[in-house]
Amino acid sequence: MRPIAPRRTRGEPQNPAPKSTFRPEIQGLRSVAVLMVVTYHIWFGRVSGGVDVFLLVSAFLMTLQFTRRHANGQATALIKHYLHHFRRLVPAAVIVIVGTLAATYLFLPGTRWVDTIQQGWASLFYGENFLLQSLAVNYYASDHSAASPLQHFWSLSIQGQVFIVWPLIFVGAGLLARRFKLSYVPLLRYIFGAIFLASLIYSVEFTAVNQSQAYFSTLARLWEFALGTLLALYLPSLKLPKTLQIVLSWVGIIAMLSCGLILNVETAFPGWVALWPTLAAACILAAGNTGSRFGADRILSSKPLVRMGSNSYALYLWHWPILVIYLAWSNKTHAGWLSGSVIIIAAFVLAVLTTRFVEKPWREWRWPEVNRRRSAIALVAAATVAIVPLAGWRFQIDQSNQALLANMDARNPGAAAVGGAFVYTPDPGIPLVPAMTAIDADWPVFPKACTGGSDPNDFVNRCTNGIKNGTKSVVVIGNSHAHVLNTPLLTMAQKNNWSLTSITKGYCPLTENTSDDVTQSCVDFNTATLAEVLKMKPDVVVTTSTRTNVDPNVTERVDPGFVSEVKTLNDAGIEVVALRDTPRPAQPVPACLEKNRTAYVACGSQRDQIYAQDSPTAAVAAQLPDTKFLDLTKYFCPDANCPAVIGNVIVYKDDNHVSATYMKTLEPYFEKAFMAATGWS
Repeated sequence: MRPIAPRRTRGEPQNPAPKSTFRPEIQGLRSVAVLMVVTYHIWFGRVSGGVDVFLLVSAFLMTLQFTRRHANGQATALIKHYLHHFRRLVPAAVIVIVGTLAATYLFLPGTRWVDTIQQGWASLFYGENFLLQSLAVNYYASDHSAASPLQHFWSLSIQGQVFIVWPLIFVGAGLLARRFKLSYVPLLRYIFGAIFLASLIYSVEFTAVNQSQAYFSTLARLWEFALGTLLALYLPSLKLPKTLQIVLSWVGIIAMLSCGLILNVETAFPGWVALWPTLAAACILAAGNTGSRFGADRILSSKPLVRMGSNSYALYLWHWPILVIYLAWSNKTHAGWLSGSVIIIAAFVLAVLTTRFVEKPWREWRWPEVNRRRSAIALVAAATVAIVPLAGWRFQIDQSNQALLANMDARNPGAAAVGGAFVYTPDPGIPLVPAMTAIDADWPVFPKACTGGSDPNDFVNRCTNGIKNGTKSVVVIGNSHAHVLNTPLLTMAQKNNWSLTSITKGYCPLTENTSDDVTQSCVDFNTATLAEVLKMKPDVVVTTSTRTNVDPNVTERVDPGFVSEVKTLNDAGIEVVALRDTPRPAQPVPACLEKNRTAYVACGSQRDQIYAQDSPTAAVAAQLPDTKFLDLTKYFCPDANCPAVIGNVIVYKDDNHVSATYMKTLEPYFEKAFMAATGWS
């Protein structure tokens, strides 16, 4: 993009922006904000509002930069600006990402490796907030041991996105001002005033509907940046009395420090309640340098805080991965005062080293400043330092997993070990399948990716095998346990040229009644799904019949409303095959196996704590003569025990879903029972 040289229009102030002077109180403010973030995360397990202060201050400083350029008649070369800006930010982030990958390999279980790699990519390219939105992460949880060590990059991702959009607005406003002879600063005030109002309204509404997603939403955060921009645009024209400056400085610092203690941010941020920390920071910025020994800026401008301000970016980067990895390694849910202090000291030391030996040298390196090509080369070189281990480690994991699955055969027979004819002798030297690095994603694999609902929290999966007008049509409906059944069905459908469709929703069994664990949203989903299936008129519908361990007083049950839903299908001439639910272990199996590498029996469950002595479907079978009930529980609980590992295959991918790998070993037994039930050949 060609540089745009602004032209001052008639009536525009000669000096709309303040002089380019260093403001030590802003550095001190950044120090206080990062200390709030760090201490609240580590010692209190809370969110402080310090990140909101960072967002506002970053927009404030960026606005001063662009308005100063315009006032001085300087051209704005956007591409050069972007390259220069991100070249200053990326190196420190890269060091933290690479360091976190190394620590993840050394201290975190294999079940978390792929997730860390995925979030490393998202963090490097400023998309971490979008990823966390899709995962619906609870950022407020006081137990950070299961959080991603790169989760905190969400705020840096939003900043990076705004650092791209805001300059476009400044340059676009300059073009409009030149074209229509408008005053630049007043025009910006209108633009950012509109952004502030629109984003704040959206933020309040989104937060009320889905706070866990709103917290990571860029659109729900734009008003915080807009507030910082508006402050920078209006402040030069304000002449505050010194007494008011002093009062504002103290009101701001007290309000900012008390935010995380007084407000219940877990249910309100980033809606209107986030005005508390942002307006507090605005008070401090408006107060500026009071020149009085009674002003709070005297503290903020102190040498220790100013020096720490130079390390604030790196300190924010380091504190979270150190905390998360320590908690996961130590099996603790939160840091104590002593361990927390050690974490803070370690983070500060790493921050100083990163600033001194990485951030500062790259910022002062003059070679890339010669032209855009050199600047781009430097930026790509820095990013490559993280790209190589991210791509290389994931490639190694995928290759290793593929090799394990390719060599299963008799070493990992799975269900065949309890199927009857096969004699299996366990060999502790043979690795389990799937690998811990792959088990989290061990779901049924359709030829094309499944689609979901508009809200990721709905856990909706709509899938098809892509075969149209097959010799038979099969539809799977119900909850996520029904979705798991697709693994053997996909193989059978491919072999027999069947059309397979799956429409499932997590936490949503087939029923028409709400209950303690069945929501109205689930019932509505079932109603819509049933109507869709009736129009499809498949040859057979597959679902689950019972549910295990959903009621502490009942081991297994048929949901109220199940019979009427299935009867509706039967009355329409649609046959139903309903399978007895699979076990729900007492704990997440992969994590247990990693802790008990030589004693897998510790991760199993007892049959009588999961299943009723007789299947509850016996009481309803007579009402549904066109429904066949299948019971494959002997392949999960061959005796009084329900092992976590059968035939050297991990049975469960978490604390209730059967792994796709184990379901694949179950295929011959599943196929035999299914064909007998349907009478197909």
